[in-house]
Amino acid sequence: MADCVFCGIVAGDVPAFKVADEPSGLAFLDTRPVFKGHVLVVPRPHIVQLTELPADLIGGYFGLVQRLSAAVPAALGTTGTFVAMNNLVSQSVPHLHTHVVPRTKGDGLRGFFWPRHKYAGDEEAAEFAENIGKEYRRLGVTDSGRRE
Repeated sequence: MADCVFCGIVAGDVPAFKVADEPSGLAFLDTRPVFKGHVLVVPRPHIVQLTELPADLIGGYFGLVQRLSAAVPAALGTTGTFVAMNNLVSQSVPHLHTHVVPRTKGDGLRGFFWPRHKYAGDEEAAEFAENIGKEYRRLGVTDSGRRE
């Protein structure tokens, strides 16, 4: 879709700090992260909400989300992740996307009042993207779910 920023990122027309690029989807840093290392995962086709995701794309897409939810804490030294998705309501971009947010006990995140933590600049964001992407690749799990 021409006016969708996430479609622009998938197409390579809009710059983003990419973390993973797979046939089932693309993962990149959120520009307004809850915590640094907050990743968004989007399917390649323009799909607005989860109910529209074709059955044949579900396994690959959520496999990508699952692998990133392992890579993020391993790369950042956090305890775990918060994985979330909005459908229409509170969806700042009308393209299906899943948030993978790094979490540590006592980090201050309560309920759905999400503080935002900006990167110091593009260099810091690129470093976070590189570290998470490196850990994602180190895990060696392909889109088919097999270890390489």
